[in-house]
Amino acid sequence: MNNNHSTQLALLRLEQWLKAVGQCTVAVSGGIDSMLMAYIAHQVLGQKALIVHATSAAVPYADGIRVAEYARRYQWNFKQIITGEIDREDYQRNPVNRCYYCKTSLYINLRKLDHGQAIGGTNLDDLGDYRPGLIAAKEQHIRHPYIECLIDKKTIRQLAALLGLRDLQDLPASPCLASRVETGIRISSAQLDLIDRVERHVRKVISGETIRFRIRQSTMVLELDDRTLAELQAGDIDQLAIRIKTMAKECGLNAPLFISAYQRGSAFVGNKEQVNYVEA
Repeated sequence: MNNNHSTQLALLRLEQWLKAVGQCTVAVSGGIDSMLMAYIAHQVLGQKALIVHATSAAVPYADGIRVAEYARRYQWNFKQIITGEIDREDYQRNPVNRCYYCKTSLYINLRKLDHGQAIGGTNLDDLGDYRPGLIAAKEQHIRHPYIECLIDKKTIRQLAALLGLRDLQDLPASPCLASRVETGIRISSAQLDLIDRVERHVRKVISGETIRFRIRQSTMVLELDDRTLAELQAGDIDQLAIRIKTMAKECGLNAPLFISAYQRGSAFVGNKEQVNYVEA
């Protein structure tokens, strides 16, 4: 079976799943998974699909803009909500299962809208990672069409290409900004705003595929994909470092800055050894 045919079959499974549900509320963050789910749900169900975006200090600015633009362009039945997870003490403490408290806030608010089945963008590949948010989803009776239709990340990108959504098909992963703060460091809106502003600034200066600004116990780390890191010139590093340190000091953060190769989830637990870092 060729890739195009298998992708068409995956799309058919999704469409049939949505038709069977009949009415749904789609949680859309701004990443490719939830954006594609919202797009297909709207194509299949029209106004019976309520697309909901939770605005939060933890959501990258560019993601919110992307969601709003799609909602306008495709005339979605669209609603923005404030879930308030940033105000919860259990979220601010930034424990290992922080995502559980975030998703609980989100899903409770989705269910309050009372617009059919609440669904998310979790895919098969996500099941191989530590996802405490899935516990919250189970508790709040949230369903995951991609998982039920046996669709992984690769297929999601193929679906975006099949549907002509070129701005989505190559969209890099965009986890919440809180994932850049090392576990155990108390989370604040000011921190999250700094992370977003730093990453947006870096994207204006260099065209990196993956950019993460991490806040750790005693350091700050700018992580870049291998190709971008290899292509950076000494002058570029110096200019980036000066600007990032200035932005951080304005937010009361005065710590050594390192530039390192991207490591998925490197701020997730405990203190990480600073191996192969280049101090900037």
